Amino acid sequence: MTKKKVLLVGESWVSSATHYKGFDQFGSVTFHLGAEPLVAALKDSEFELTYMTAHDAVEKFPFEMAGLDAHDAIILSDIGANSFLLPPAVWLHSKTVPNRLKLIKEWVAKGGGLLMVGGYFSFQGIDGKARWRKTPVEDTLPVTCLPYDDRVEIPEGAIAEIVEGTHPILAGLEGTWPLLLGVNEVELRKDTTLLARLPADQGGHPLLATGGHGKGRTVAWTSDIGPHWLSPAFCAWDGYPKLWKNILGWLTEPGRV
Repeated sequence: MTKKKVLLVGESWVSSATHYKGFDQFGSVTFHLGAEPLVAALKDSEFELTYMTAHDAVEKFPFEMAGLDAHDAIILSDIGANSFLLPPAVWLHSKTVPNRLKLIKEWVAKGGGLLMVGGYFSFQGIDGKARWRKTPVEDTLPVTCLPYDDRVEIPEGAIAEIVEGTHPILAGLEGTWPLLLGVNEVELRKDTTLLARLPADQGGHPLLATGGHGKGRTVAWTSDIGPHWLSPAFCAWDGYPKLWKNILGWLTEPGRV
């Protein structure tokens, strides 16, 4: 069986800390990967996942359509628009390069499947710094971004409310879902399908929505791919791998719905 090729872009970061011990101090740097739960969920599945970290994506995310055409689906997760707009050639050397946000939009229109996953640098993000609002990528999504910090932190936890339980993405996901600890607030477009949302008393914000652009399909999942917005119980839930496989399966079906 030929596996469907999925490119996950983002979900990594570097932390720098300074440690003070009396008179003395020293620094340390730590590299983190945030998508291990998804990597484990897709192991030995029909999907072949390529994990492109955020710092690699700045230069290695394709600048030409042929590079995108090598994939059936692309996941953008916790990586801001600047990482695509300001590669070193532009930022350091003032050269021109293809606009990779426009390239993604063209790729989706041709039939590609695009998923944006929530996080501090997804949608509009923390302090509005993810900056996906009014970009060509936003044009393809089933939701639009707010013009400011869109985080909805839910320290008490929230349980998803299913809206369209007959959709194939939700097949086999009966019962109560584990807790979520946050989402990005977005606005649903017309002519898209809302599958799940937060309860009304927690804002009723969209959690999972589907749509399309041209011949391609798109999905917005406004919570995280793993901690911290997904609780440990959510990541350990037997529905977790099923949810992501269903999303990717729907995304990579041929034809706009």
